[in-house]
Amino acid sequence: MPHTVEWNVHLDLFEDEGTTKARATLDTGTTTVTGRGVAMCAPGDRDIPEIGDEFAAGRALRDLGEQLLHTAEHDVAAVGAAPEPRRSPMYGWPL
Repeated sequence: MPHTVEWNVHLDLFEDEGTTKARATLDTGTTTVTGRGVAMCAPGDRDIPEIGDEFAAGRALRDLGEQLLHTAEHDVAAVGAAPEPRRSPMYGWPL
């Protein structure tokens, strides 16, 4: 049976005293989930805002993804199925 839904992600980035913060909010229409990420320049680094944005946004999206995977694993267990086996490190690289 075909199944189509649209989920929307809104990504906010802001800087606060040299720290870039990101908030990724997923709206499924029935619930929202929020991931957060932070990035800071090391004292000797050049301040390049785009790089801080990329790190903070990537971390917020990764946090959001990890929350979704945790929820899915919980839902799978609730219906009596076994979770997918973990493969870490994946392809020889730690996650």
